[in-house]
Amino acid sequence: MKTIIVAEIGSNWEGSVSKAKKIIQECKKAGADIVKFQMWRAEDLYSKNHPNWKEIKKSELTFEKARKIKKIADQARIEFMCSVFYPEAVTFLETLNVKKYKIASRTCLIKDPHSLEVLESKALTKKPIIISMGMGGDKKKIERIFSKNKTIFCYCISEYPLEFKKIDWKEALKYDGFSDHTSGITAPILFTILKKQKKSKQILIEKHVKLKNSKGPDASTSMNTKELSELVSNIRIIENANF
Repeated sequence: MKTIIVAEIGSNWEGSVSKAKKIIQECKKAGADIVKFQMWRAEDLYSKNHPNWKEIKKSELTFEKARKIKKIADQARIEFMCSVFYPEAVTFLETLNVKKYKIASRTCLIKDPHSLEVLESKALTKKPIIISMGMGGDKKKIERIFSKNKTIFCYCISEYPLEFKKIDWKEALKYDGFSDHTSGITAPILFTILKKQKKSKQILIEKHVKLKNSKGPDASTSMNTKELSELVSNIRIIENANF
């Protein structure tokens, strides 16, 4: 069984390309397969009266910064991926030759500005799509949009942090992906063991990851890269175990 491990950086790069470089290098060293960023325009998703508006605006990933960060990831030999919230960003990322796209839970609700256009833009790339539906949404509609793409749906509950006891394991095991918001590494390790027992060929684990001293809005519910390294080590052992 192959496990793709995605380090979700979110806002933990704090708008700093040098911090992004450090976290990318640490995620690579920890053994992650993909570093994931988010491309949105603050005004599309948040009110300027939001208590974290300054931090949100600061961590907006511009095209210029995305180009630099993609180059850093390429040099570190780790895949760069984004969840994208407006169609022009998909067009831009195609010029960087990204390999796949992520769909965020809120996009699946098709309530944000441009949600439907961005889903359709990603579908037109014919590239693999990873989808979280932690806030709900019409799964059949999402499946229709991506009928010509290879898809991985992730079990996800959009609570930060998520209490372990709220995970419905029977439901979770219907998915090949797990976008986990619990604290620690127990839940993704258990998911990996259970999926291996079910003879799954490939699964995906996504966890929010930060630097030790990160201060962004996502930091309080993210693991540091030392914990990521521990998670990856355990998952690689399970992948190769005979049971």
